[in-house]
Amino acid sequence: MKIAVLGGAESGIGAAVLAKVKGQEVFLSDCGKIKDSYAEELRKWDIPFEEGRHSEDLILGADEVVKSPGIPETAPMIQKLRAAGKHIVSEIEFASRYDSAKKICVTGSNGKTTTTSLIYYLLSNAGLNVGLGGNIGKSYAYQVATEQHDYYVLEISSFQLDDIYDFKPDIAIITNITPDHLDRYDNNFENYIRAKFKITKNLSKDDCFIFDNDDEITIRHLDDIILRCKKLPFSQERELEQGAFLRDDKIVLRVEKDETELYLKELALGGRHNVYNSMAAALAAKAMDIDNKVIRESLATFQPIEHRLEPVLSIKDVLYINDSKATNVDSAWYALECQTRPVVWIAGGKDKGNDYSVLQDLVKEKVKAIVCLGVHNEKLHAAFGDIIGEDKMVDTLSASDAVKAAAAFAEAGDVVLLSPCCASFDLFTSYEDRGKQFKAAVRAL
Repeated sequence: MKIAVLGGAESGIGAAVLAKVKGQEVFLSDCGKIKDSYAEELRKWDIPFEEGRHSEDLILGADEVVKSPGIPETAPMIQKLRAAGKHIVSEIEFASRYDSAKKICVTGSNGKTTTTSLIYYLLSNAGLNVGLGGNIGKSYAYQVATEQHDYYVLEISSFQLDDIYDFKPDIAIITNITPDHLDRYDNNFENYIRAKFKITKNLSKDDCFIFDNDDEITIRHLDDIILRCKKLPFSQERELEQGAFLRDDKIVLRVEKDETELYLKELALGGRHNVYNSMAAALAAKAMDIDNKVIRESLATFQPIEHRLEPVLSIKDVLYINDSKATNVDSAWYALECQTRPVVWIAGGKDKGNDYSVLQDLVKEKVKAIVCLGVHNEKLHAAFGDIIGEDKMVDTLSASDAVKAAAAFAEAGDVVLLSPCCASFDLFTSYEDRGKQFKAAVRAL
């Protein structure tokens, strides 16, 4: 088969290498600039590629096209491929054809990176041969091409689910669903919800679906799909016949006839949102028959991931926290909600159709000043200017200036919280780049 891969970043490189390993004729095209490290990888595997353009004859002449998740459906090349009736698949769909490992797949608007990392940590501590991939770490396709794992834990975005057909997890997890990336879904929340639920479309009776029983949107849409699999919900609001719930100061895991308790005070990750993440991860481990001792020890010793409520430094008794991965309103809500000290909040970036009204009560309660870090900050000023006071809001165009402005507002006992609510692409190459620049600016104070 002739395979065309669109996009020359982590996902596209992995798909191209896998196609090459499987003896297919492969060509990679990226209308932008391909990073030097990725271009070198393509040369190493002797994979022909182009950058800065799309050669339509080569792409339209392919038998199948693997599309990187960052490319929207509205891209002209995608429109031409659709019009020509070409079969377009995602990298995870393509890779799963060549992989027989068990897959634990996590999607959701918030918490999916932490939950994915927790499950990977649990399985590693249990001595399993496990790979970590998807929207985190190395691409799934690249690992299928170059490594051999018995299990994969995959963080999967809605964009990666958009072009799946036969892809099937053994354990599927939806952490929660809140408005996000609506610019990619015609500003229609229902389209985004349907994309998330694609993770369940091929589940069989032998598979397992783990979900947040307190998430109204998830529960409302469960009635619209047919699920033959085992269902394991988690809740902080009520006791459940099966799943995870709170009893006094403990998480109770109830799976089939087994009941296990975990003390909340022993969890490595604090905050209400991380209780949900820990519940989801623990249920996945129970579904895989991981020993209770391993579950307890793993949840007690897990280290916070970079760019997710990551403490950076305390300077003059002001704690600086990097939550650059908070690219939507709900993530920022959790970050603000768990703060116990007065907050100087750094927010802003590329707005994805955000509704900031849900944050106003928290801002009234917890935030003393706002530093806007973005090219267009009008919506932030409109949402919070009257609450905070325009004299306590400032606009900046770099991480360094944002940190300096925040330090000027902050007093001993405060927190400076980078939790942007927005995508990073107006000023940074990624949320990782934004977080790293923030940390460097803090260290330079």
